[in-house]
This record gives sequence, structure tokens and C-alpha cells, in this order.
Amino acid sequence: MSNDVRCARCRKVPHEIQEYVEMAREEGYATPEAFVRDQEGTFNSATGHFLCTECYIAAGMPSSPAGWVAT
Repeated sequence: MSNDVRCARCRKVPHEIQEYVEMAREEGYATPEAFVRDQEGTFNSATGHFLCTECYIAAGMPSSPAGWVAT
């Protein structure tokens, strides 16, 4: 498993994305990375990748009956 948590499209890490900084603070997470690992629905624990909101929309808001995660 990779420890490099980052958006698969824009390559930003969670602490570089204001949305995750704010949500982590509001929800009481120690770091934005911890918030993404625990709460981001597109997070892939095998790769460490997720799609931030902007990139998720740009990718066409992919979904799947089994749940969609970044590769």
C-alpha cells in the first residue's frame, strides 16, 4: 500500500486542497490526509489515490454499483 495520498488527476496531496483542509478541521481529523483515507469515497487504499472534487467532476463523476475508486 502506498503512503502517498494524492489526487490521481491533478496530483495534489490533501493538505494542498483547501476543501480537505477545512473538512479535516471541522470533523476533528489530525490531518487532511487522514480525512481523505477515512471519508473520501473515491480513495483507493491500494494505490493511495483519490479524485478531489474538481477532478471528479472533470472525469465525468464516475460511479459504479459496487462503488468507484481511483486507480
